[in-house]
Amino acid sequence: MLSLFQKTIKEKVIFKGHGLHSGLKSVLKIMPAEENFGIVFKRIDLEKNNLILANYKNVSSAQLCTTLQNDSKVTVSTVEHLLAALYITGIDNALIEIDNSEVPIMDGSSKEFVETINRIGTKDLKAKRKYLKVTKKFEYKNEEKLVSIEPNDSKELNVDFQLVYANKLIGTQRNEINFSKEDLEEVYSSRTFCLFEDIEQIKKIGLAKGGSLDNAVVVKNNEILNSGGLRNSKEFVNHKILDLAGDFLLSGYRILGNVKCVQGGHSLSNLFLRAFLSDKSNFVTLELEEMLQVKSLPNQLDQKLAVNA
Repeated sequence: MLSLFQKTIKEKVIFKGHGLHSGLKSVLKIMPAEENFGIVFKRIDLEKNNLILANYKNVSSAQLCTTLQNDSKVTVSTVEHLLAALYITGIDNALIEIDNSEVPIMDGSSKEFVETINRIGTKDLKAKRKYLKVTKKFEYKNEEKLVSIEPNDSKELNVDFQLVYANKLIGTQRNEINFSKEDLEEVYSSRTFCLFEDIEQIKKIGLAKGGSLDNAVVVKNNEILNSGGLRNSKEFVNHKILDLAGDFLLSGYRILGNVKCVQGGHSLSNLFLRAFLSDKSNFVTLELEEMLQVKSLPNQLDQKLAVNA
């Protein structure tokens, strides 16, 4: 996961599908991009003002998905699974062309995105990657919901996530994932999910028009309605960890630290990023070589903070 240089995809790759919430068909192309370009969506169905930077400040809605919006009110929604795939495959820079307003949901996970990108491959760019290293504990709480982050010595992203549902089948699930060391297949193949009794209400507010058992796990009482059941024993909490990885990439960096999340979701992740990143004493941005120097000379961290504050 740690890389000295920024990366992009080796060549163009195309995905086709329909949006989970809009139901609209779309074609999405991930294109190679130059260093320091970032992740940028381009609505090719529009002739102007059609670029949307994938950044936490551009999140206009986090209701059941993450929606980005530019200054001209042009949007692209349900970006989180694609962004999680870019995080997992190590892509820092890409132009994402899309001919509609919503990223195709595919099978409800990041599986096809990750496996296709891994098959195509990535390439190093000339610029060095900047990491965001946490320097002190920071916590954001909203009633029973919580996200906290604190420094670690291992220079990794560790996520400890707890999910609590009244539904007995889902119940309380907890998992801890090290994004640098673990095989992430169970995370990126975990699908979005919902309760059967919530579907009608979700549709009343104009969402889930494209939802089906092909792209979401549906739980009715103590039964999984999908043929084949769950893909792994912690699929519910693993999907929440996947969502968090996608939403955290909107920081513009690979964040390094220990994250604890209780009852989190898209809205809480965005509120957390806004609060955490608003105070520069919470973090320092470093290249990989600089982090190695800090490891051997701990006193240098204070000097780095002074420079980057």
